[in-house]
Amino acid sequence: MSRNEPKITPELVAEHGLKPDEYQRILDLIGREPSFTELGIFSAMWNEHCSYKSSRVHLRGLPTKAPWVIQGPGENAGVIDIGDGQAVVFKMESHNHPSYIEPYQGAATGVGGILRDVFTMGARPIACLNALSFGDPKHPKTRHLVSGVVAGVGGYGNSFGVPTVGGQVRFHTRYDGNNLVNAMAVGLADADKIFYAAASGVGMPIVYLGSKTGRDGIHGASMASAEFDANSEEKRPTVQVGDPFSEKLLLEACLEIMEKDCVIAIQDMGAAGLTCSAVEMGAKGDLGVDLELDKVPTRETGMSGYEMMLSESQERMLMVLKPDKEKEAEDIFRKWGLDFAIVGYTTPSKRFIVKHGGDVLADLPIKELGDEAPLYNRPFTETPKRPVIKASDVKPPMSVADALEKLIGAPDLCSKRWVWEQYDHVILGNTVQRPGGDAAVVRVLEGPKALALTADVTPRYCEADPFEGGKQAVAEAWRNITAVGGKPLALTDNLNFGNPEKPEIMGQFVGCVRGIGEACKALDFPVVSGNVSLYNETQGRGILPTPTIGGVGVLPDFTQSATLAFKGEGEAILLIGETTGWLGQSVYLRDICGREEGAPPPVDLVEERENGDVVRALIQDGSATAVHDVSDGGLLIAITEMAMASGIGAKLDAAPEDVEAHAFWFGEDQARYVMTVKAADADRIMRNIQGASIPVSRLGTTGGDTVAITGERPVTVAALNSAFEGWLPAYMAGKN
Repeated sequence: MSRNEPKITPELVAEHGLKPDEYQRILDLIGREPSFTELGIFSAMWNEHCSYKSSRVHLRGLPTKAPWVIQGPGENAGVIDIGDGQAVVFKMESHNHPSYIEPYQGAATGVGGILRDVFTMGARPIACLNALSFGDPKHPKTRHLVSGVVAGVGGYGNSFGVPTVGGQVRFHTRYDGNNLVNAMAVGLADADKIFYAAASGVGMPIVYLGSKTGRDGIHGASMASAEFDANSEEKRPTVQVGDPFSEKLLLEACLEIMEKDCVIAIQDMGAAGLTCSAVEMGAKGDLGVDLELDKVPTRETGMSGYEMMLSESQERMLMVLKPDKEKEAEDIFRKWGLDFAIVGYTTPSKRFIVKHGGDVLADLPIKELGDEAPLYNRPFTETPKRPVIKASDVKPPMSVADALEKLIGAPDLCSKRWVWEQYDHVILGNTVQRPGGDAAVVRVLEGPKALALTADVTPRYCEADPFEGGKQAVAEAWRNITAVGGKPLALTDNLNFGNPEKPEIMGQFVGCVRGIGEACKALDFPVVSGNVSLYNETQGRGILPTPTIGGVGVLPDFTQSATLAFKGEGEAILLIGETTGWLGQSVYLRDICGREEGAPPPVDLVEERENGDVVRALIQDGSATAVHDVSDGGLLIAITEMAMASGIGAKLDAAPEDVEAHAFWFGEDQARYVMTVKAADADRIMRNIQGASIPVSRLGTTGGDTVAITGERPVTVAALNSAFEGWLPAYMAGKN
């Protein structure tokens, strides 16, 4: 071992995020004191971010299989078969902690990392999505964070050349000290040409590819596995720096050497950098790995072996190449102006050996580095059930029309155009439905097939009732895909929670995962990839539980996709699904009545499936002229969004007498869709829907330039649109 490394002390162990019992586990495993580099390696492999030590035991209950699933969790990304020899590769990951410390680079490298996960599998990225959660708009840092994160997402994605087509943006005081940046990437590959991380064959060259290694991002994964405190901004050096132009070169070079059949195994260098990628490649293949760090291309002088092993510099790959293809692969990488270096070989030893400057810095059992990571079944307490709030007990403080005008211009419900117009959402020329609808629609090559893509979650539901909230997040993603005419196939999840060492937080996690699992089973919507992000809290205050769901579905013909905009005057407006007027945890209750309370709406998964299947069939047979699912804000918000998208108003009947008017229009009952059909077809279509035992009612007719409810003050579409589009640009300009 190296003579120049610092002595291991309890303080040094703690600085590496390892608890005394975990350090003892290391001593027992290797039978001696680790070197400094070995301590760093264990810290990287055993932190929460990389080992999933608090979550693995519960994630095992998620459904991950279906006839169309080619690869489920455990690889760089999930893979599903979409027919015709084509596969979709996708995943979502978080870059929460780095994005708070350094918003632009934190968000940018989050996008870069998830793109690499996709093209590492042999897929060409065709779309990105994201889900962003920020603190209270009044908080002094929020505007700065929004500006930096959005610029980072757009800067990297636009430069790399992949359209950002969808996502969500929310504000809540619980994200004040810990914003969330969840990035999702989707790629297309040949179903029989998927590349995996498991190395095979002894004596095979391990090749370092891409950009040079620097000191950025050291301890990035460990930093993302701890709570923030008042000094967290000092961790800026742990944030990686991205170069999208290098990544574009890396993409083309990787796809070219894959096409030339040079690759045995491939792994991107993400969290914990060279350490994690080398260990995973060897361990998955039941092989040892010998690394020679003198061969690693570096961009800074005098880097130690410890620094090289833990650096999270971006735009780097590790590959195992076929020996006879070594020269060909090198020529390809040199052609693209990228570094290519043989940094080691596979061995039969099942040991992970790291050498630098003539010293052996690490000699560890490779399987145990991953397999023997601590696994915790942490104690948890179930979240107490909240009372059901009766609509009759909620006295409306203003008229329905006044409430509509206020809600449509509120931070959560207002237009996010200011955000998505900074993203290139049409590059590559295959974006059929742009941001602003239920789901993005992206054509597969020349079509007619298309993908429906969405990212969604309702955190306030998840906090109030994690089980129902987890179910709702999946159901909402499934509905979004259905509402454009897509058949939902699979999802990726990004599970963002606070400190799992607190039983109440762990209870939120367990409840949400159970809810997600139940919904996935009921909707035939398996989990194929994902990420867990814990310790999202600052000075003891945790975020709202935010299990973001990224959904992928398929449309047989993109010309048959539905949009939410009304298509003409005089069409019938139908509501599919049952309305009781559920106000608990609604935006209306919070933003109009000032009450964040009550049980969230229950999710009946049988109803979700039945109602959704009927809606999809009506889209596919051409009966539906416009469709929108009903979610945040309730029924009147959904109708108003349809009116604003088209400039056509709506003439609506009064609420039924058996439901309070404010609850009917703003309640957030689930499993509902608003649909327009031609007036002449309305009675026939309604009879057919009723014949399938699906609740359906006629709400009114499209037309005019106002949203007008019988007995209420009409509001012009122009005024609503002005409020809807106005809040976010004014906020970012410092005017509100």
